[in-house]
Amino acid sequence: MDRRKFILKGALTGSFLGFGGVGHAFAKAYPKEKAALKLKSDHDFNLNYAPHIGMFKEHAGADPMDQLEFMASQGFTAFEDNEMRNRPIAQQKAMAAKMEYHNMMMGVFVGHKIYWTEANLASGKATYREEFLTDIRKSIEVAKRMNATWITVVPGHVDLRQDMGFQTANVLETLKQAASILEPHGIVMVLEPLNFKNHPGLFLSKSPQAYQICKAVDSPSCKILFDIYHQQIQEGNLIPNIAQTWDEIAYFQIGDNPGRNEPTSGEINYKNVFKYIHSRGYEGILGMEHGNSINGKEGEQRVIEAYVASDSFI
Repeated sequence: MDRRKFILKGALTGSFLGFGGVGHAFAKAYPKEKAALKLKSDHDFNLNYAPHIGMFKEHAGADPMDQLEFMASQGFTAFEDNEMRNRPIAQQKAMAAKMEYHNMMMGVFVGHKIYWTEANLASGKATYREEFLTDIRKSIEVAKRMNATWITVVPGHVDLRQDMGFQTANVLETLKQAASILEPHGIVMVLEPLNFKNHPGLFLSKSPQAYQICKAVDSPSCKILFDIYHQQIQEGNLIPNIAQTWDEIAYFQIGDNPGRNEPTSGEINYKNVFKYIHSRGYEGILGMEHGNSINGKEGEQRVIEAYVASDSFI
């Protein structure tokens, strides 16, 4: 896939905005029809849900290759892995080949070192900025190896010694520089707001804030990762907020609340949320960034059944 043409086309035609963000254009290059899969899938989902390593280890074993095989056999058309950039290159290549064989899309991986307790990007310090940009440059090679489009970015902790306006200016300057690095490669950093309960003190916490930042950066390489679990805790009002930030959303992640486990285990009506996302023509990825509410094979089967139930909105 020529990522440069992809980025330029999206920027010129506005296709990123009208069809569920960057995910639509990318997904078109990877049709999800069951007939295209090498394995006969047990389920045919309406959306591209992406499990992660370890979610089905009781069924598939510890080998990531076998886990990918099992995911494909269950009808999952995507996969995400926060730790992909830290995996050996040989393993990255093998996993990419397995995914290509099963026509699976690669979801997000974390593109840089995250500072959970100290200010980095918000501080404006040159050393932190250059460290971040160096990580972004290195992540480009991982993304190319994995045929990935999206990398997760978390701007880090607030700087308690600076007004929020100055902090925002510092973050914006860094993200603009990162976007200029990513654009020629067709790679998109997706900014993830995180909730105050699990991650107190982080700079980016709400979807309107992420929306404002993406508008200011004004690049097809800077979009929102809307994590439904985090935003249920942080702000609620899920579908209206998804609607209002829609033109800057490029990626979703999933987790029910409380517990951060599979849909149907908590309070979120995922059938309605998925129905809305599907109704907007979204063909990108929804990462299953959650645990299993029950241990063992029974719990893994419950995860699959939860997605079958929540995806049955048509």
